[in-house]
Amino acid sequence: MPLKTTPLITRSLAAATVLASTAGLTACTDGGSTADDGSVDVLIAQSTAQVPVGETAWAAALAAETGCTVNWNTIDDTAWNQQKNPSLAAGDVPDIALRAVGANDAVQYPGLFEDIALHLDDLPNVQRFFEEKPDARRLVENEKGEIHSLSSSRGSGYAGSGQHMMINRAWLDALGLEIPRTWDELTTVLEAFRTRDPNGNGQADEIPFNIRRLDTGGFGWYSPFLLLNSTGVVTSFNKGPSSQGIRVSDGEVSSFLVSEEYRRVVGYLHELLAAGLVPADALTKDDSAYYADQKGDGRNARTGLIFGWSLADFGDLRDQYVAMPAPADSASRPAQDVVWDGSDNEYEGGKLAVSAAAAGDECVWKVVDALYSEKYSIQQFTGSIPEYVTDDGDSTYTVTEAYRAAVADGRDPALADRLAGWIPDSVTLNGDWNRDDLREVDDVYAEQYSHYDHVRDVMPDYVRLSAEDATIVANNDTAVLNYAMQKTSQWIAEGGVDEEWDEYVSQVTSIGLDQNVELWQKAYDLATAAS
Repeated sequence: MPLKTTPLITRSLAAATVLASTAGLTACTDGGSTADDGSVDVLIAQSTAQVPVGETAWAAALAAETGCTVNWNTIDDTAWNQQKNPSLAAGDVPDIALRAVGANDAVQYPGLFEDIALHLDDLPNVQRFFEEKPDARRLVENEKGEIHSLSSSRGSGYAGSGQHMMINRAWLDALGLEIPRTWDELTTVLEAFRTRDPNGNGQADEIPFNIRRLDTGGFGWYSPFLLLNSTGVVTSFNKGPSSQGIRVSDGEVSSFLVSEEYRRVVGYLHELLAAGLVPADALTKDDSAYYADQKGDGRNARTGLIFGWSLADFGDLRDQYVAMPAPADSASRPAQDVVWDGSDNEYEGGKLAVSAAAAGDECVWKVVDALYSEKYSIQQFTGSIPEYVTDDGDSTYTVTEAYRAAVADGRDPALADRLAGWIPDSVTLNGDWNRDDLREVDDVYAEQYSHYDHVRDVMPDYVRLSAEDATIVANNDTAVLNYAMQKTSQWIAEGGVDEEWDEYVSQVTSIGLDQNVELWQKAYDLATAAS
């Protein structure tokens, strides 16, 4: 049936900010929805760079295959962030929400979302997902065994950190240098990058080490404090409490904010800044300027070293760069003590939730299970078959040039990492350049990943605080991080960390840090014992 555009209709969600919606195709044949129009309403939080799901061929095919009328309603991320809490507080929710609500929302608004665990017998594709990927279930299951939102998986090709240390190999070769293995060697390399014109343009325009500014809320993507891994402290900066300074070592939770390793990294960053090896404005530089520096002018590289996602960060200059293992903070540190960021990109939570009011609708569960089928997971991830991905048989698929062109044109026809589904390990997806880019850099850290236990030495993603404890921790984090990040920025810029350290530790532990450690230890013990 041809696709047509209609106003947004949900069971009760008013959404004046919805960008686009489509009418479902073919009526539900088995009892139908309890919604006023007898259809299943799906709300998807999307980027403005993505084609609304309701305009895609795969969405039409899924509706036809399930025999259900489906209204695919898209809302912009920014609009949903503003609208979500008022809508949930009013009890206004769609039948199915994709990447719009998560486990924490279910805790905050009890009774609003259905326990999906009660319906797994009706969801064979989801059951298979959980059987083959137990961590996907742990990520979303609470201590009572309830599941109020589903997770997703892009496949094991995305296992590993999204954070990588990348250096200009062409500059190293031009200067007769090797990849540094210690901080002292790194400093020597950065000095050469600054003084010996490695890009050969006759100008002193090189940025030896381009670091991203600090976030007042903690440590996130591409933080210079990834250097903690050089000292043996495992970070996990993609998500989770590591971003607020929480670490785990042999099952014991602590905060690296008051560790000697943290003090050492702060001191080293100050040395680099004072020597002109990181930009003088690094702590205040706007992100757009930071990212622009990585691509140079397209002909001459300007940056020697960064933390980033992949070599694609360098644009046309990517062939000049390689990923490098974390250098040890000193020559005396054994290689087996040097680690790398323990974040994981394979799984994400909060991908699909079902309204408790819609739980009796058979079509709702048909749609949910179809989304988690191989065929529709692939199409959510990389666009409709056959235009954007071809089905080559035997669970083998190939991304087409049309998909690349659409993404380059700013009109991504897929949900990509926002999919509510999973890519089984039995699937071969040719042409997934994001995965290939990730593997190219992440595999460099295989040895350093083996230097620690990924449950005993890093906080698993499935560890969650109770609602009450989460409120306490959030309030404490505000006070702790406001103070800690201000002092950290000051020390990197001006020095003085050694002289002021004891006073800093006394202050930061008195405003909630110790309590946060205790609460995370409780949550960690509960979750790891259950798993």
